[in-house]
Amino acid sequence: MRILFLFIAIFSCFCVPAQVRNGEAFQKDYQIHITRTNAPIKIDGILDEPIWSNAQMVTSFWQKFPDDKHKATRKTEVRTAYDNKFLYIAYTAYDTGKAFIQSLKRDFGHDGNDCVAVIIDPMNTRNNGFFFIVNAFNAQSEDQLSSSGNGLNFSWDQTWYSGTKRYDDKWTAEIAIPFKTLRYASGRKTWGINFLRVDTKTNEYAVWTNLPVNFPSYDLGYTGALVWDDAPPKPGSNTVLVPFVTTELEQDNEGDGKVKASPDAGFDAKIGLTSSLNLDLTMNPDFSQIEVDRQVTNLSRFNIFFPERRTFFLENADLFSGYGIEPIRPFYSRRIGLDANGNRIPILFGARVTGNVAKKTRLGFMNMQTGRKGDYAPENFTALSVDQRVFKRSVLKGYVLNRQSFMTDAEKAKNPLNEFGRNAGMEFSYSDLEGKWGAWATYHHSFKPGITKDNQYYSLGTQYNSRNLGFVLDLGKLGTNYYTDMGFVERIENYDAARDTIIRVGFKHIYSQLSYKIIPQKGSVAGYQFQAENYLVFNPNNSFNERNTTLVFNTQFRSTRNISIVAANNEVELLYPISFTGKTPLPVGNYQYNSIDFGYKSDFRKPWSFSFNGGFGSFYNGTNKSISTGFTLRKLPNTTLNLNFQYNRLEFPGSYGSTELFLIAQRTEINFSTKLFWTTFFQYNTQRNNININSRLQYRFKPMSDLFLVYTDNYFTDPFFRSRNRALVFKLNYWLNL
Repeated sequence: MRILFLFIAIFSCFCVPAQVRNGEAFQKDYQIHITRTNAPIKIDGILDEPIWSNAQMVTSFWQKFPDDKHKATRKTEVRTAYDNKFLYIAYTAYDTGKAFIQSLKRDFGHDGNDCVAVIIDPMNTRNNGFFFIVNAFNAQSEDQLSSSGNGLNFSWDQTWYSGTKRYDDKWTAEIAIPFKTLRYASGRKTWGINFLRVDTKTNEYAVWTNLPVNFPSYDLGYTGALVWDDAPPKPGSNTVLVPFVTTELEQDNEGDGKVKASPDAGFDAKIGLTSSLNLDLTMNPDFSQIEVDRQVTNLSRFNIFFPERRTFFLENADLFSGYGIEPIRPFYSRRIGLDANGNRIPILFGARVTGNVAKKTRLGFMNMQTGRKGDYAPENFTALSVDQRVFKRSVLKGYVLNRQSFMTDAEKAKNPLNEFGRNAGMEFSYSDLEGKWGAWATYHHSFKPGITKDNQYYSLGTQYNSRNLGFVLDLGKLGTNYYTDMGFVERIENYDAARDTIIRVGFKHIYSQLSYKIIPQKGSVAGYQFQAENYLVFNPNNSFNERNTTLVFNTQFRSTRNISIVAANNEVELLYPISFTGKTPLPVGNYQYNSIDFGYKSDFRKPWSFSFNGGFGSFYNGTNKSISTGFTLRKLPNTTLNLNFQYNRLEFPGSYGSTELFLIAQRTEINFSTKLFWTTFFQYNTQRNNININSRLQYRFKPMSDLFLVYTDNYFTDPFFRSRNRALVFKLNYWLNL
């Protein structure tokens, strides 16, 4: 094992091919000179100002999806301008005159919407930037970008302006972005920039530069150059105060059943410390307006990872949550202000500093203080993270985490390990300039009272991602005493159903994935993908624990239809008895089982679309048959109805029992305008014995200022529709630019 680790480390760090063209050479082929305007520009989507006739225009866009070897089917024109306060961008998108969007709601994103977007890298380092999107009906989305980030979550909120206008053969958009929103060093006359258009009717993603199909459309490594004849204006200070008031009426029918009223208030603040460093403050934050978790059926032996939805923790989240790999995260923000069952713990106050302290150095610092709730003691959470860019697109980063509980002496005596939990670690992530080759090496350490061994986690890995071929290999070792009070580890805790207890067991793993894509030049198919994945787990003593091998064949059509076939072979050396039916637990031993799954998704651009998945096979010493279907009905641009149904039938021999699991989720979204939205979510989950109804009305009466009215109701599935609890929440927040 050590020899294999050493080989991977040497191969990853030294056997990487050199980049043929650097970013500066690439930007010589893609340059747009920005033009200054002294006349006012009305942001209405009508390009009638004189500046739009004089500004340089770029129009030759490349397809990014489905095939990066061709120019875009439909023409797009982009121009740029600026004055002392704003960066302006104008788009003309030629099409049939009938726009397709999925929502009028803010922060809905760009996937599946007729939209245009701009990617801006003011420092021109290809590591950090901004993403601004507007769809054909003027719904906005924005996010911060990082080369070490984990994708988009659209949690970064700022005030900017846009307007669109639809014609018979095109639609146009104007965007005005305040300079104080873009954190940059004044004096830099070359910015990284790229322009994106999503044409859903042709199912094309088109970008200005020739961006390879294997990278996301917002990738910072392939930006062109925005050239300034004069130094851009100084960005100025950016300070925002967002006070809010709430009132909640709550009835707990599992308790005394009385209706209780809870008025409350607090505030958030955003303060620009420098042109590239931001301070966020929160006092008594309230997240009652955040959408509820989408429930799932869990047929694994471990807890599952629910994504963070609270906006305060999402902004610049990659600085803290980007450590580790998906099932092993030293930092998991849902540990703050939520207990193990997802119930809210009051957060008293918090502060966060994020941004660049130097051209190549990013800093993240967070401190949060929670209050007592029942037997749950107050806690303080502190996180410090530093990212140092090295070479061109590689990162060396480190973190320190501390959770300190303010327990009583009796509470400490009862559970001394809960007094505190601390973690520290370092990671090196290598990426060549082109972004095809990558490698990483990590080391993580945890600290608990009285624990001095088996408290580390480390890993090595490499990956390759080209137009057709992809490869990932990760090797890791996690000690039995590696604790993450502020994190998440999927398989460290094993449930023993016979003794009704949790037992911690460390593990070693080898994860590998090999994929191959075929991109036809013509025809109805956009791409074929073959993927083989293998996850191998060993116990601390190197004995075998588990193997999951999966083969996937996927066909993506240009019409957005999709067909997939998944075959899986699994082997488990079960360490502790477990029951999936509530009957006699399955005994310790070796289990081998196979399954196959077929999936189909129809063209989502149609007024009515659907998806279907059907699977069957063995499951431990029994069988599992599953069906899941989804139906979507759209009346553009205002109404979307979704209905999803999942059914599992588990059958085991003899006293091990059988069970049927149902999960029904229905979502209704009505967008009355880009300011008024009504969303209702219904979930029926027999595995969790819960029926949930969540209905939310949102009125955006001013940019970034909202009024929410949220109704939540929970019932048992057995006994059917017996009430658990319900709540009605009113919340008003107001965005003040100071």
